[in-house]
Amino acid sequence: MARILLIEDSPTEAAVMIQLLERNGHEVIASASAEDGIAACRREKPDLVLMDVILPGMNGFQATRTLTRDAETGHIPILIISTKGLDTDRVWGLRQGAKDYITKPPRESDLVARINALIGH
Repeated sequence: MARILLIEDSPTEAAVMIQLLERNGHEVIASASAEDGIAACRREKPDLVLMDVILPGMNGFQATRTLTRDAETGHIPILIISTKGLDTDRVWGLRQGAKDYITKPPRESDLVARINALIGH
């Protein structure tokens, strides 16, 4: 079981993701904005961050860059989950420091496999 920080502004998307993650044995901390997510990441030190890209205020690419360049949080893997499915979006997300990038809606088996790969299970 991993402690996963979910940064997602859509209450519906967040509820679906939380249910999926908990069903697979993970503990979920949810945040509805990049700024709150960065603070939660520093405070909670999760095993993994699931990051949306389109967020109010700071976007997920900026938040990913902030977390990966911070000495306190740089070791925590980030998996971007976004509706932005172009190759350029994926490349840009990985360039910001994300360890993986998946488009919405993810297949449960694919998402769980990617999470397990990132947290070493």
